[in-house]
Amino acid sequence: MAKNKPVFDTNKFRVKEDQKVDLAKWPTLVDPVYRSKDDYRELLADHVARLSDMQQKLYAGNKHALLLVFQAMDAAGKDGAIRHVMSGVNPQGCQVTSFKHPGGAELGHEFLWRSMRALPERGQIGIFNRSHYEDVLIVRVHPELLESEGLALGDDPDAFWKERYRSIRSVERHLCFNNVHVLKFFLHLSKEEQRKRFLARIDEPEKNWKFSQADMVERGFWDQYARAYEICLSETSTEAAPWFVVPADDKLSTRLIVSQIVLEKLESLKLAFPKVDDARREELKAIRSTLTL
Repeated sequence: MAKNKPVFDTNKFRVKEDQKVDLAKWPTLVDPVYRSKDDYRELLADHVARLSDMQQKLYAGNKHALLLVFQAMDAAGKDGAIRHVMSGVNPQGCQVTSFKHPGGAELGHEFLWRSMRALPERGQIGIFNRSHYEDVLIVRVHPELLESEGLALGDDPDAFWKERYRSIRSVERHLCFNNVHVLKFFLHLSKEEQRKRFLARIDEPEKNWKFSQADMVERGFWDQYARAYEICLSETSTEAAPWFVVPADDKLSTRLIVSQIVLEKLESLKLAFPKVDDARREELKAIRSTLTL
């Protein structure tokens, strides 16, 4: 398989602006985008090397930032995707933020506050493992959580959620205008595959720490979460900040699809190392002369 060439069309995973999402029509499993495990390792290594090269140019150029948002049902493989795809990235230019249930000062601010504090600087890649989208997903499924924020749905719940979607779209449009480029990934896992992964977390001692009774409780709300995701994806996928629904039943394909999408975005920015002008070149020559005395 030729290097530096996409092996699939990433657009088929992209949610178009104003598209109404029905997750039953989006696959959780596709034909593998690799021919063998050796081919997977070669493709991923190529993607990682190219990401590393472009990250250096992103950092040196200091004009753009990239924000990657990952959302999914439990056990969909967010941590593994982040770890494998970004394995070659210099930690100096990358920051991963994992968002847990809000507490303390976070509950004293509006819902976008904590994620906006973690935005990447120019030249950086920021990764959100869960994000501000929890406030239109888990909170939509469990609206009683609004009480801890001093809020209530009121007489028109639909208007409440529409306002939150509007706020998210506005903020992400603002980020894009200021060269913070946003890519959002929903790792689309089937309920059956989640069952198998939960069993593995119980049966394999080294995975026991990953599982809790709370995971089973939330699994009972599967249909409600699916509906919340459908509405969220439909309302907040834009040209400025698109959602990608990535099949997650095959972790190897998931990682290659995610890394290809990230590569395509970085390549579209036409990144390059800063050019040295004549004055700077003369300055460097003078410094070199001093160092070689």
